[in-house]
Amino acid sequence: MTRNTIAAGLIGILAGTASAETIGVSMALFDDNFLTVLRNGMIAHAQGLEGVDLQVEDAQNDVGRQLNQIENFIAAGVDAIIVNPVDTSATQAMTDAAAAAGVPLVFVNRMPINLESLPDNQAFVGSNERDSGTLQGTEVCRLLREQGTDPARVILIMGELSNEAAITRSQMIRDTVAREDCAFMEIVEEQTGNWNRQQGADLMTNWLGAGVEFDAVVSNNDEMAIGAIQSLKAAGISMDDVIVAGIDATQDALAAMQAGDLDVTVFQDAAGQGAGAVDTALALARGEEVAREVWIPFELVTPENIDGYLTRN
Repeated sequence: MTRNTIAAGLIGILAGTASAETIGVSMALFDDNFLTVLRNGMIAHAQGLEGVDLQVEDAQNDVGRQLNQIENFIAAGVDAIIVNPVDTSATQAMTDAAAAAGVPLVFVNRMPINLESLPDNQAFVGSNERDSGTLQGTEVCRLLREQGTDPARVILIMGELSNEAAITRSQMIRDTVAREDCAFMEIVEEQTGNWNRQQGADLMTNWLGAGVEFDAVVSNNDEMAIGAIQSLKAAGISMDDVIVAGIDATQDALAAMQAGDLDVTVFQDAAGQGAGAVDTALALARGEEVAREVWIPFELVTPENIDGYLTRN
């Protein structure tokens, strides 16, 4: 089990005396660009406080390991727990374990399947995935319309299908294609690349080998979009001939946009989500009332406004 323990602080207000507060954090995966920014956002925010101890662990994309981490946090007597779920359809067991122990729990970034039934001392901090897919799809529709591409053939690369973000982002693309103003678009292929750059590259290589014709590649995240770009370029395809869209506005994605390879991404404020999760966990640990859903807005990023996002993720 990988552990990265950092101490930061917040002056305790309970009984008017200084008191350390411990938050256990279980991340779905350390080896992921976006989730690294999210994790570092929590750590950086906590370092600006006093008296808070974050115990951050890597679930290594293993649901069983993540549940064990939560149980270990409870046994260790933490004041609150933050979870970035491996599988958003498996969050009920985490909710039940924390609720039985009376430990506040905050889900971050990946929306739990049981959001509507979370107890009063549990919450979700993240961004509305309907907005991300809608912003992305609408901009791709606009670009294809400007090019006069009709019909426009679209490839959809999806994230892990057990993940709410992948399900919702993909559905918003389908909904965009179904709109009257974007009805000239058609999804010709859709497969999962599990959020992974190499899998995105492999999918694109397979589609090219099979002779699939397309005008745009819409990916549920930047990593898979970058993988697709790598395969397109390796095949000698000009990036001027295809529109590629991702989500997250990671540093690698912004570099790809500056190079003229990526046309669209959507800024997801990973650091903001991380800070919001820490603040929400601390508020719950002190018995304060918080909203069940804390939303951090998505923002469209294009070559025209990229300068405002170069240092934000």
